Amino acid sequence: MIGSVLESPEVSEIAHEIAGQPDDWRRAATLARDVRDALPPPGARVAAVGCGTSLYVARAFAALRETLGRGETDAFPASEYPLTRRYDAVVLISRSGTTTEVLRLLEDLGPGAPTTAITAVAGSPTAERSGRAIVLDFADERSVVQTRFATTTLALLRTHVGDDVGAAARDAATALDLELPVPPGAFEHVVFLGTGWTVGLAEEAALKLREAAAVRSEAYPAMEYRHGPISSAGDRSFVWILGSPDPAVGDDVAATGATVRLASLDPMAELVLAQRLAVASADAAGLDPDHPRHLTRSVVLDMPPGRSEGQDRIYSQATRGDR
Repeated sequence: MIGSVLESPEVSEIAHEIAGQPDDWRRAATLARDVRDALPPPGARVAAVGCGTSLYVARAFAALRETLGRGETDAFPASEYPLTRRYDAVVLISRSGTTTEVLRLLEDLGPGAPTTAITAVAGSPTAERSGRAIVLDFADERSVVQTRFATTTLALLRTHVGDDVGAAARDAATALDLELPVPPGAFEHVVFLGTGWTVGLAEEAALKLREAAAVRSEAYPAMEYRHGPISSAGDRSFVWILGSPDPAVGDDVAATGATVRLASLDPMAELVLAQRLAVASADAAGLDPDHPRHLTRSVVLDMPPGRSEGQDRIYSQATRGDR
């Protein structure tokens, strides 16, 4: 088997975290029923917010919630939130609960804002400053690179909007045992394509390859790929299609000489397979997938001049949290 999930002589933290996802998703699905009052009800106008991986989870959730008819839902990077808009609920996703941009947004929204934080750390500044907090401490991670917290958050949100994640968890267990779709290092260029809510998953899959293994990777809505980006595809490209409304996309990509994978599992389980490929690629390149270059667990920035005392206080709390 190419790159079994726990095959390395010295197993990384991220490999263990990847392997625990099927159970984490089932636990999140059960928890969703207990915390439903903390999450937006059907019909509410919702903004979902995050940074990095959490942003891609927010985008997937927003698209899925609208697709299922649960209400208008937008997704934003915390640093680009439009304060002039009004929402019935704001869902903030932050694994560590210390990300500076999220804390700044909470300060800008004010103490009465209808906010719910989803985090892995109880008592973190984001959890304490939000109107409500859902703590997924069982899905916290030692690796800098996020895997199970992100997917467990999405499992919780999928369940909340009425999507059954039982089949996804079963597919994830399958993804842990499957042979990798391509050998690590066989391609210098990897592209993920999605449609609807799987665009966010495509973005997250591409990020895993970049973060963990420094692989040149991209992500696009499937129908947009032919509008320019396909020009860079060739026989050293691997294009992974998580979803497309037009089957001809795969044919057009194959015509460039690229190798194509059409997803056969639940999209989140396909992400698990992509996570495994990222770790195997890092191992093959002699890189540490738990501690990529230039990355920390949480992005905590210097407070710029002109912030309020309240914002300075939040920043002080954030810098005491782990990164």
